[in-house]
Amino acid sequence: MMENFGKILILFGVIFILSGLMFYFISSTNINFFKYFKFLGHLPGDIVIKKENFSFYFPLTTSILITILLNLILYFLFKLIK
Repeated sequence: MMENFGKILILFGVIFILSGLMFYFISSTNINFFKYFKFLGHLPGDIVIKKENFSFYFPLTTSILITILLNLILYFLFKLIK
């Protein structure tokens, strides 16, 4: 059981490192990669409260969408491992 847990931690570490490198190199180029994802954070259901000297922003729908997407990716990834 513990050897599987170690493999999972190593896998998550590799995924975090690769995604960090990807975002680093994409942001350092002149290509605006994030323009394709402008809708994230501005979906219906995201909570935005703006007052005179205060603004509160909570991307509820975006968080749910990202959670579902990550769960699907991890589900299929664990299916491939077993």
